[in-house]
Amino acid sequence: MDRADIVIVGTGHGGAQAAIALRQNGFEGSILMIGRDAEPPYERPPLSKEYLAGDKPFERIYLRPPQFWDDKDVALQLKSSVASVDPDAHSVMLSDDSTIGYNALIWAGGGDPRRLSCSGADLDGVHAIRTRADVDRLKAELNAGAKRVVVIGGGYIGLEAAAVLRKLGCEVTLLEMLPRVLARVAGEELSDFYQAEHRAHGVDLRLETAVECIAGADGKVTGVTIEGGETIPADMVVVGIGIVPSVGPLMAAGAAGANGVDVDEFCRTSLEDIYAIGDCAAHANPYADGAVIRLESVQNANDMATTAAKHICGEDAPYKAFPWFWSNQYDLKLQTAGLSIDHDATVLRGDPAAKKFSVVYLKEGRVIALDCVNNTKDYVQGRKLIEARAEPDLEELADADKLLKELL
Repeated sequence: MDRADIVIVGTGHGGAQAAIALRQNGFEGSILMIGRDAEPPYERPPLSKEYLAGDKPFERIYLRPPQFWDDKDVALQLKSSVASVDPDAHSVMLSDDSTIGYNALIWAGGGDPRRLSCSGADLDGVHAIRTRADVDRLKAELNAGAKRVVVIGGGYIGLEAAAVLRKLGCEVTLLEMLPRVLARVAGEELSDFYQAEHRAHGVDLRLETAVECIAGADGKVTGVTIEGGETIPADMVVVGIGIVPSVGPLMAAGAAGANGVDVDEFCRTSLEDIYAIGDCAAHANPYADGAVIRLESVQNANDMATTAAKHICGEDAPYKAFPWFWSNQYDLKLQTAGLSIDHDATVLRGDPAAKKFSVVYLKEGRVIALDCVNNTKDYVQGRKLIEARAEPDLEELADADKLLKELL
């Protein structure tokens, strides 16, 4: 049996940052990262944006140059997946039946794209966007002449993919089964704005539209049939309907959790010497009034990785990181500060028609989050309002000419 002092499962943002933070905090033992990808750690957000669009070559989205990992004495075992975890033996078994022991295990497995449950979901030409290989397959079909694309899902991945595909000259139909896009993460003001923008850019955006099946011929997708019987012709389908936390081996080993794996303030699971971080880790978040949630963001993955690494190195630094997100679509830069979970009011600052505005989310009069479109000043200053648990005057808050920092 091979062995490493620290085994990190996952080579995404969280796994990479865990290894980096261990070295930064003085850890001198052996570190092994195990990942399903064929590539050393790379950024994921550009996959649905700059990399898909061809604006950024893959070499520019490495999290660190490949040589970095050798220089830091971090071993990479790529194209490998963990089949099971034995917490008593402190070991993991890989899909090739080899076994690796550990002193501490950091699970940064992320998630797998949620698949359609209808017939035809496994046809050639049906794509998810999660890895470089996913996007390379998609780009190969575009280069081979695919022009008619149906995007299923009106979350950020679906909207970002639709924007890039329109830029590349594709005919794009976007299907969302809920009454508005971004319904789970944003207020109506932001949803209405992005719906209008995508339609203005030529996207055939259909709300409250459920997929019945994927149509195909000779193993290849030919269209998407929606409830009611209409079949929308398609050379390609992109599915962006969320992820399923990749925690099967941990749960089978007895880890506590329901939506992902539960962790404490130091990112420890209920299993001895096993930590979990990033998209798959459910934690009590101080910016959600202590609600147990999963956050699918680079910020969360990186900050949880640092928390776990510090705890392994002997420093108790509870996870209290400020949540933030971003999304680029067309000429629009969205920056989100805080969490709008359970908000009971919104205030609009600025004019969406000018493509520069903010939506401020409040709960019992307190600012809890902001969505800022092309409005970095509000994003930076609004963060201070959230951290201060500010309860500003609503008329002043709605005045876009008034600086948010003046409301502290």
